[in-house]
Amino acid sequence: MTSTAYPALHFSQANPTGPGQADIPNLLRTVASTIESLGRVTIADLILHTENTADGPWPSITVYYRKTGPT
Repeated sequence: MTSTAYPALHFSQANPTGPGQADIPNLLRTVASTIESLGRVTIADLILHTENTADGPWPSITVYYRKTGPT
């Protein structure tokens, strides 16, 4: 069996803890802004995680991407 490796870069983001930490629309806007700041990239995957904290759910998003051109 032959496999091909696809190296990817990644980052994770979450809202600050406390009031508003579960605000997924705000989290999505923040992640979109970060993606735009990366320049030309191809997104391979987005994964939503949720951690349960004393302040309630705390979602984060991990983005896997590859550079596709000059930044």
